[in-house]
Amino acid sequence: MSECETHRDPKEEEKAMEILLELNLKQKLATRLGILLVGFIVFGLFCCDSALASLTLGALLALMLRNPTNIFAFVMTCHRDIIAFQRFVALNFYLLRKDRKGCTVAQCFQEQALKHPEKICFLMGDRQLSFGEALRLSEQVAGYFQQRGLQRGDCVALLMETRVEYTCLWLGLSQLGVITALINSNLRGDSLLHCIHVSKACALIVGCELSDVLQSLPPLELSIYQYSDVDLPALLPGATDLRSALAAQQPLPLSRSPQCNARDKLLYVYTSGTTGLPKAAVITNLRFLFMAAGAFYMLRMNRDDVIYNPLPLYHTAGGIVGVGNALLNGSTVVLRKKFSASNFWSDCSQYNCTVAQYIGELCRYLLATPYKHAPQEPLHQLRLMYGNGLRPQIWAQFVSRFGIPHIGEIYGATEGNSNLINITNRIGAIGFVPVFGRSLYPVQILRCDELTGEPLRNAKGHCMRCAPGEVGLLVGQVDARRAISAFHGYADKTASEQKLLRGVFRPGDCYFNSGDMVVCDILGYFYFKDRTGDTFRWRGENVATQEVEAIITNCVGLSDCVVYGVQIPHVEGKAGMAAIVDPLRKVDMEYLSIGIRGSLPPYARPLFIRLLDEIPRTATFKLKKRELALEGYSPELIRDPIYFLNRDGVYRQLSREQYASLQAGTAGL
Repeated sequence: MSECETHRDPKEEEKAMEILLELNLKQKLATRLGILLVGFIVFGLFCCDSALASLTLGALLALMLRNPTNIFAFVMTCHRDIIAFQRFVALNFYLLRKDRKGCTVAQCFQEQALKHPEKICFLMGDRQLSFGEALRLSEQVAGYFQQRGLQRGDCVALLMETRVEYTCLWLGLSQLGVITALINSNLRGDSLLHCIHVSKACALIVGCELSDVLQSLPPLELSIYQYSDVDLPALLPGATDLRSALAAQQPLPLSRSPQCNARDKLLYVYTSGTTGLPKAAVITNLRFLFMAAGAFYMLRMNRDDVIYNPLPLYHTAGGIVGVGNALLNGSTVVLRKKFSASNFWSDCSQYNCTVAQYIGELCRYLLATPYKHAPQEPLHQLRLMYGNGLRPQIWAQFVSRFGIPHIGEIYGATEGNSNLINITNRIGAIGFVPVFGRSLYPVQILRCDELTGEPLRNAKGHCMRCAPGEVGLLVGQVDARRAISAFHGYADKTASEQKLLRGVFRPGDCYFNSGDMVVCDILGYFYFKDRTGDTFRWRGENVATQEVEAIITNCVGLSDCVVYGVQIPHVEGKAGMAAIVDPLRKVDMEYLSIGIRGSLPPYARPLFIRLLDEIPRTATFKLKKRELALEGYSPELIRDPIYFLNRDGVYRQLSREQYASLQAGTAGL
């Protein structure tokens, strides 16, 4: 394959995604002919001797011929919906059975470990844990922390990079009914301190690779346990060597652990939400079962699959949907400390992986790598890649270049219940709901104000559904009785209530507000459009603008600063841009660069900074972020100074050459 074939025209790629909003003339004619043909057959077999039956059939045919869209949609999606229905029923049966038995994730894992104790459970580099070894380690964790007085309902914060023991640590704690807060290992400073405090953790487990991060924080009033793969060169002051302690610890069998059930809290997983600092989303045992088993059942994975998971384990995708295949289903999961585009395919080949996970940015990085094995690139045995955020513009090219038979695009929020999945390889779709099955899976798209994201209501005070092709707010009906539609919210009750919409279609009903703008077509496929409110997505993470604004304001000592997302051609998501009121141009960019690097993880650092005399406001004194976002970052159109985050972490004034490379997609983002 030639080099020029690696870069197709973006317009050509967009043509591969078809959002069907209305039938063309050929489709209408074919559908009407089909309706007439079926009508004649039914008439000949059942209606020719009955005037009443003939009139009824004629009326039905007239209605269908007048508007053939629903008939076309039914015929085109019938096979898809039957397959989805079978898998959905199997998933619900599994969840119902586990819920009635009160099964926890720890109990499900014990079942798998006892079936095949010698099988590899987690594999990373040259280190591995069999199911039997993972079970023993988790039981040692349970025994050790029970002796330390931890009880059901307590919380332990886990700050650690990916390693084979990571999951065993929180799994052992869950055996006692202890909740584990999975802390993002990229967080620093106030954000990290906030995540520890909001979880109300009474202890913290830290990997030795992150011990220096804790040293930069104020003294923490909780017990600290330090873990490493080898003997510790040095312990944090007052910390306990957890690895050595566990090596001498007798396992606590699950049968002798405190009684827990499927609806107990299991984990706190942090999400940026729509505003403010990270929020601790509550993951119960049943919620974990739904998220992990959902992908397994709907995408027809099996226990013999070897799953490549290069995603961080504090993340929902990596730490639940990924490792859940080992815990619940007995699959082998291959881990990697940090995603590497250059090693992705060689890892898949080396470990004989049959399934791999992705997020949108990951796919773009893989597509940007040079060809090595043309024309049969790459050498792998993958039959499925699943995840979320694969851009429609690169979907077809990604599948073609790397020879991926099936893409399983999943849509869902850590804390949300508006979950969708694409099981049919439909390019660009985040999932679908059967056209005639909305009542069975009540995910809706509401008409809303495009500026604020607030749902629009009619004269009766009820929200209105969007028609196919109309962009709106995605919501999911909350029903605590069902695992697929329950909403457990956050550790902060106030934050939980802010995500709910009440009285949507009738008094007393309740829906989860996803904060995402989507559109559906006449076949029931859903397509993601944008985020509402102040949150934007960059490098696979949601960035809360208020948190970034607060840090920048503290660094520069200015009263007004707004952060928003701007679109860069050929790049997934929106890059951060900060507008700072600085009429005298006194901002010290080197000092600001240091402050941002020390306080924000890489994905949350603004790529652009704009200094301006005044930020436009509405009549009610609200800052007009949307206007600034539309103005973008072009040095040719904007007279204000614009600074760009260089590779060395320092902001320097954006040059015309840099702007040209950003527009051409050659800036290496």
